[in-house]
Amino acid sequence: MADEHQFIENGLQRSQIDEFFQEELGRAGYGGMDVAKTPMGTQIVLKAEKPGMVIGKGGENIRKVTTALEEKFNLEDPQIDVQEVEEPDLNARIVADRLANALERGWYFRKAGHTTIDRIMEAGALGAEIVLSGKVTGARSRVEKFNRGYIKHNGEPAETVVDHGQGVAVMKLGTIGVDVKIIPPGAELPDDFEVNEDMDPEELVPDAVEANEAEGVEELLEGEPEEAEAAEGAAEAPAAEADEAEADVDEDVVEEVIEEEVEADADEEFEEVEVPGGDEDVEEELDELEEDVEAEAEELVEEMEAEDDDEGGDA
Repeated sequence: MADEHQFIENGLQRSQIDEFFQEELGRAGYGGMDVAKTPMGTQIVLKAEKPGMVIGKGGENIRKVTTALEEKFNLEDPQIDVQEVEEPDLNARIVADRLANALERGWYFRKAGHTTIDRIMEAGALGAEIVLSGKVTGARSRVEKFNRGYIKHNGEPAETVVDHGQGVAVMKLGTIGVDVKIIPPGAELPDDFEVNEDMDPEELVPDAVEANEAEGVEELLEGEPEEAEAAEGAAEAPAAEADEAEADVDEDVVEEVIEEEVEADADEEFEEVEVPGGDEDVEEELDELEEDVEAEAEELVEEMEAEDDDEGGDA
């Protein structure tokens, strides 16, 4: 058989054994199992709320279960070890079975859900989630969720940290699926961090401590107020000097300076514009224009007379 087929066969067998224990040991508070194959046989560790009911009087019940495992699942020399669950309210399988039994006894689903999740959080869980799916009320199926605290839904922590359990409540209208997820107290999550106040920084990051000492951070911080005061004093000094200079200036002197500036501006506005070249150049240019105009007028007259003579000869 190929390795892939062997993995599938082992997983299927494990699921069938788990269902068998759930049916046989449901009243004893079945809380899960661990299966490990050894050279001596198959080691099975059962977790139960009431180990006495699993073992039975004189070990009668446990022998019956061992025989059933050999016959139904062909296990070689199964060895069953029963362990008691210390805190049943933190075991997802037990909580799911309890909630399913409460629904079958007629508890309203909201009351049952809130009561169950409150008991989980009071037991010290970091987070919990309960999902009820099915015909909780009426003929239509729906999903109801109850959340408290912090819960992981995906990634490796969801497989290794979160305890997952399922149960089924058989009702008159139909079955209701019960899904419970619990993060137990003390679980280590990847995003957890801790602040050690008693630790010495030199032991953790000696290089950073040495760099800070070399730069003299404390000295720089102590010198900052003095530098700020010096800068403020330097900024105030020019302002004080300007005020004193304005106070020393005589008002009469200021008025005289203003009057002189006003007169100078007025003289500049009314200055005559000087023509480059003088008046002689302007007269010469006018004479030349007049001569050109007279010459053009004479030419026009001659042309008109010539045209008249031509018209008279033709007549």
